Amino acid sequence: MPGAIAINTWRHTYDGRPAEAGSVAIPAEAPIAIETNGIAYAVMMATPIEIEDFVTGFLMAEGLALPDEVGDVAVHATSGEQWGTGYVARVNLPGERLGPILERARRRVGDSSCGICGIEGVEAALRPLPPVERASSATPQAIRRGLEAMREGQVLGQRTRATHAAAFCDEQGRVLALREDVGRHNALDKLVGALARQGISPTTGFIVMTSRCSYELVEKTVRAGCPLLVTISAPSDLAVRRAAAAGLALGVVARDDSMLMVDPDRPFVED
Repeated sequence: MPGAIAINTWRHTYDGRPAEAGSVAIPAEAPIAIETNGIAYAVMMATPIEIEDFVTGFLMAEGLALPDEVGDVAVHATSGEQWGTGYVARVNLPGERLGPILERARRRVGDSSCGICGIEGVEAALRPLPPVERASSATPQAIRRGLEAMREGQVLGQRTRATHAAAFCDEQGRVLALREDVGRHNALDKLVGALARQGISPTTGFIVMTSRCSYELVEKTVRAGCPLLVTISAPSDLAVRRAAAAGLALGVVARDDSMLMVDPDRPFVED
């Protein structure tokens, strides 16, 4: 179906049984560069379906236009090669809207540290990542211990039921640091910052998070130098592509009974 892509996975249970090969459908994710009146305004990561509706709603939400002021949205696909396809969406607004657009484009203040705010083009959004220097030796059993310890350590999450957590575990699954925030990107930034301030090398363990595996989380994990990212929900296709290119191992849909490891050699199901 539109907006979905299948990936190859290995299902690991925590009782030592051999992993089982399988596949799972994941959502597509792509950079969409929005240009208004020829001015590069923002690049947003989104599922590339109903792009015209997305651009119209985005401009309205930003306070840049009223419904009847948004003209036709022209969508152009860019050649993405290993990253998939990116898109440029161009639209013209009335001339009286140009002032606020120029001012906002100059400031480009993001609401969260998503790793994409302020970027002006698709190419910049997909700049190369440094390769991960080592592989993780964490077992599925260690990952399960890390998941359990993360849940127990979510003090703010247990009280509010409204925050994400990012935990760093050693390769035996012991939590060495845990940070919480309303935003998953912020939680990971806090965790990476905590490791740096405490002198703990991210190369020596793995990161577990209470979220889906998005493009931005892969980017942040790779740049921190951590070899394995585990999330309780599924990845996007762009997250899988970026992780495979950098050599980052991905454990996804990590639950109490089992988890999925994305196949690093054949991440995508061939048509």
